[in-house]
Amino acid sequence: MARVRDPNTLSNYDAWRTRHTITNLDVDFAAKRLRGSVILELESQTDRASKEIVLDSSYVDVSAIKVNSTPSAWEIKPRAGPNGSPVHIAVPDGAAKGEVVKLEIELATTEQCTALQWLTPEQTSNKKAPFLFSQCQAIHARSIFPCQDTPDVKSTYEFNIRSPHVVVASGVPVPEATGGDVDGKGKLYKFEQKVPIPSYLFALASGDIASARIGRCSHVATGPNELKASQWELEADMDKFLDAAEKIVFPYQWGEYNVLVLPPSFPYGGMENPIFTFATPTIISGDRQNIDVIAHELAHSWSGNLVTSCSWEHFWLNEGWTVYLERRIVAAIHKNDAYFDFSAMIGWKHLEESIEQFSKDPEYTKLCISHKGIDPDDAFSSVPYEKGFHFIYYLDRLVGRENFDKFIPHYFRKWQNKSLDSYEFKETFLDFFGAPEYAGLRDKLAEIDWEGRFFNTGLPPKPEFNTSLVDVCFQLADKWKQKDYLPSPSDTASFSGNQVLVFLNAVQDFEEPLTTAQSQALGQAYGLTETKNVELKAAYYQVAMKAQDSSVYPGVAELLGQVGRMKFVRPLFRSLDKVAHDLAVETFQKNRDFYHPICRQLVEKDLGLVGKSA
Repeated sequence: MARVRDPNTLSNYDAWRTRHTITNLDVDFAAKRLRGSVILELESQTDRASKEIVLDSSYVDVSAIKVNSTPSAWEIKPRAGPNGSPVHIAVPDGAAKGEVVKLEIELATTEQCTALQWLTPEQTSNKKAPFLFSQCQAIHARSIFPCQDTPDVKSTYEFNIRSPHVVVASGVPVPEATGGDVDGKGKLYKFEQKVPIPSYLFALASGDIASARIGRCSHVATGPNELKASQWELEADMDKFLDAAEKIVFPYQWGEYNVLVLPPSFPYGGMENPIFTFATPTIISGDRQNIDVIAHELAHSWSGNLVTSCSWEHFWLNEGWTVYLERRIVAAIHKNDAYFDFSAMIGWKHLEESIEQFSKDPEYTKLCISHKGIDPDDAFSSVPYEKGFHFIYYLDRLVGRENFDKFIPHYFRKWQNKSLDSYEFKETFLDFFGAPEYAGLRDKLAEIDWEGRFFNTGLPPKPEFNTSLVDVCFQLADKWKQKDYLPSPSDTASFSGNQVLVFLNAVQDFEEPLTTAQSQALGQAYGLTETKNVELKAAYYQVAMKAQDSSVYPGVAELLGQVGRMKFVRPLFRSLDKVAHDLAVETFQKNRDFYHPICRQLVEKDLGLVGKSA
């Protein structure tokens, strides 16, 4: 019997495991609810008669539960902090090991659902139709329907979603099964997910959505007004990303790879929902400079989606591997390994910022963080991404790229459709390189400080990077240390977007900030005050706020009302709060309904507004 090794679930998945999930849900835009039923097929894991199933839930309105078509006794227990309210369901006759029990749960979501964001037509680009999207990572699926909400359990899925507007979901569309409007509730959309996935990858969206092809097995879906620009941004590289990823690991397992470009309140750069990556509109910058996000989310098709960390305590196994693969993909596309190091240097800057952010709570700077009693969202940062990457990259360098490239497909084949913890990863790595042909690596393998890598706080050892793509960025930054430096647009004319970003990050790190006059000259000379590239504009605003250039404060407030991606929103709010507290609070209160619930909760903590009335 499998043990429960995830502290963020209250389910008894040691006794039962979900094997298949059917969601029959109607999208009610007027009431901002999903209504319908969910059918869970659970397999008994114990030899003794198991007479109770416990599921995770959070603010879900459950009206009835049947066990094998028969009404059953059930109870929602008191809330247990961020883990929600467990649902205890009686199975009177019990079930022998291997026997499958079918639960049918009648339910509706509530206004306290943390996984769903409902946008009014006015919050969308063409203002013609409302929009709904879900974000279930980390433990928010339980606010849509009772489930075993843990990455240690994987299930196949059927989606039956009725909506008056177009629906996409984390499954392959079944167009021949799609039905017409019934009782005015809208059209029925069907999807199938035949590869087992954890609950946090359950995803759906509905709204005024159009689509266009961007690759041999890929489409982009978004609002009609944005479709042409989104198609142009992605179509040149989509198949290149896929080819590079398959060469590094093994062939793509999911059938289709599509991208849904969401409205601007989406809180992440991307969410690796299978079949349909949910992506921020900030990647559509008109210059193809920010599409590395797609390389990252595509890489998740292997690391995270196919092979999954068993709990959020081992989240680095998802993200560290994915960042590593992303950087390998980008380097392969450019046919230049310097791009790998270039991206890693940008990531190191983000890691330093996260380490500094958690300076008063260094527990969150460990690779493996204890999640007992905490909300996984509170521990979210670049640490599992970048510190995890550096551990994978360290192992790559230790055994050599040629050897490590043989381990990559072995690891993903061994664990595909399964979940693992850090120690199982360690065992897999050491077993592979314990083979006779790798006897020459024995001394190197003995050097690995596994416990230190897993549990040390702060920054990991910094490798020597290939700096060929960043040297020019630092050289330009050094010129700005001279107070009388006169900039010219030609300074950055040959720079990529990421090189401009590295330059701005270097300037932001100056011990002595720029003067207000310098800040304004920098923004004007390099076109940063007018750029549509949010990465660059946000980085420039950080430089300007450090210079206490009050002329940009209204622009910062305006951007915070246009972008909901937490990568930008949280740092910008924190910086604005330091220089113009009242404006920061006023901007947040003005836009609080624009932000996704996850983003809203975290910014409230950043601004010290928790417990204060709106």
